[in-house]
Amino acid sequence: MKIRQDRLAINPLQWVASADGWIDPTLAPPLGRQLSVIRDAGITALHSAVPGDMTPKEYAARLAEYGISPAPGYIPVRLTDDATERQTFRDTAARVAAQHAALGVPTVFLAMGMAKDAERVARPAVGHLAEQGRLERVRDLLAEIAGIIRAEGITPAFHPHVGTWAETELETRFVLDTVDASVLGFGPDMGHLAWAGADPAQLVRDYADRVASVHIKDLDLGLAAQARDAGWDYRKTVLAGLWSEPGHGNADIEGFVGALPDDFDGWLIVEVDRGAQPTPDESVRLCGEWAARQA
Repeated sequence: MKIRQDRLAINPLQWVASADGWIDPTLAPPLGRQLSVIRDAGITALHSAVPGDMTPKEYAARLAEYGISPAPGYIPVRLTDDATERQTFRDTAARVAAQHAALGVPTVFLAMGMAKDAERVARPAVGHLAEQGRLERVRDLLAEIAGIIRAEGITPAFHPHVGTWAETELETRFVLDTVDASVLGFGPDMGHLAWAGADPAQLVRDYADRVASVHIKDLDLGLAAQARDAGWDYRKTVLAGLWSEPGHGNADIEGFVGALPDDFDGWLIVEVDRGAQPTPDESVRLCGEWAARQA
């Protein structure tokens, strides 16, 4: 299938990739500069993240100045026994979902979050320390937060992510099979699923009626397998060159996109967690060149 250009966006993580292989939002350049580079790359939509000093209306207006539309953003949550922390996750989900509603964006990605010292960050992509009881708690948390998002009229799209308690194909299928489709949609990230050894295209086919939006990533599949076998940690794998701009790795992007239903009208969001190019600006430009070739 051809990709609709009005449904293709970017989450420019290149700008926030830190020297230690992590993500540091404080590294992001000012919003205006980001929008200028994205516009010049020919990309017309951006992963939504309303700054704390802006209303959704002000944010949308700022994007519009550059000819850019808002696209689905991201809500991470974590297992916790701390009631205050859990309430914070609930409140954040409600706030971000309400922002999406105000922006006219019908979907938001919902994922388990990571922490630098987490067990699966130390041993990622292999289902380390898998435990059914914990997986059921993960499922229950995702279902609870999904209900909060649904209450704002937004579709929550479950997003498996390496380094979290929901990273493998087995865990992905368990969550989707045990939470009703009316509560939780599916927002697969082809790169994270492939890193964990899953077949992203087959998961899309198997849960086609639940795919709300997707993340497009390219990566070195051989390096991913080497890292899994050798027990590399998350950051070592990333710093070894796991990720690349679309078309510069060997992931089956065409097969993944081709697995989407013919009537799919969700968003395809390009992410490069750590660019292979010398600068983030150059990385964004190459993402735009790839996007233009998909028209």
